[in-house]
Amino acid sequence: MSQTLQALAEFTAARTVGDGNLEVTGVASIRNARPGDLVFVESEKHLAEAIASQATAIVAGEFAASSHSDKALLIHSQPRLTFARAAALLFPPKVYPPAIHPSAMVHPSAKVAPTASIDTHAVVESRAVIGERTHIGAGGYVGEGVVIGDDCELYPRVVIYPGTTLGRRVIVHSGAVLGSDGFGFVRDEVFGRYQKFPQIGQLVIGDYVEIGANCTIDRGALEATVIGSGTKLDNMVHIGHNNKVGANVVIAAQTGISGSCEIADSVVVGGQVGIGDHAKIEEGVLLGSGSGVLSHKIVRGKGIVFWGRPARPLNQYLKELAALARLGRRQNNEG
Repeated sequence: MSQTLQALAEFTAARTVGDGNLEVTGVASIRNARPGDLVFVESEKHLAEAIASQATAIVAGEFAASSHSDKALLIHSQPRLTFARAAALLFPPKVYPPAIHPSAMVHPSAKVAPTASIDTHAVVESRAVIGERTHIGAGGYVGEGVVIGDDCELYPRVVIYPGTTLGRRVIVHSGAVLGSDGFGFVRDEVFGRYQKFPQIGQLVIGDYVEIGANCTIDRGALEATVIGSGTKLDNMVHIGHNNKVGANVVIAAQTGISGSCEIADSVVVGGQVGIGDHAKIEEGVLLGSGSGVLSHKIVRGKGIVFWGRPARPLNQYLKELAALARLGRRQNNEG
């Protein structure tokens, strides 16, 4: 879907330098750009390369405004964000025609909006609610009483257990399982057996959340697991029962979060992070990839990067690594 550069500028609140009537048909990296493409640069050191590319236009910061480039420019203080918003206009989400495939099984008591679409072999159980323009992909399962808001996209083979509520504009990728039982058991000290603790709570997912492929999010045991609005989960993230995850949190792949944790707004969690039960991660903390947070630990410090196992401030972690390296060299020299 092509757009003029001026239309992109108006949509992204950027300003144009050069011909605003140029047609932009796609987005690309600088290396792979072709005529019609839009590219972006975040620093002046890459500007010359972008100007030399075949791209029709460049998104850049104020540093490019006086470059005397023969390329048209979109100028904005956040070039990457502007580029992403322009791409969203050029490549809008697929619109599914309202329909329920004949092979889908929809319970008579389910409430499916007239503009929703349900694909092949999907199952929608009793009393479920499917919002306007929401799409349920092939082989999906929507459990009894599940509520899914408007404009949601559930890719094929997503499973949603009873007791789960999704807000508006939620995206769930294939293989995700939402609202399954948490890992809660009580040990019989006499016989050594494990008794399942009740897993009868809910899972509440806010608006504009995106959940990656093969993620698993457990329902609460007696209360609710909550995922705040705007939060983004990478593939293969596990969130245990009773967790409270705030708004605009980003969690990278293969991270595992034990039960009853609190993760505040705007936290960033790297890949393969492990967080023990009842831990608390306060607002704005950044946990580096591979970090580990011990059970009942409180991690605080807005904008501070934590790394290592157990996680501690990056400066401290690097000093400890340097001290270990010096100790190792000393031992080798003495040996």
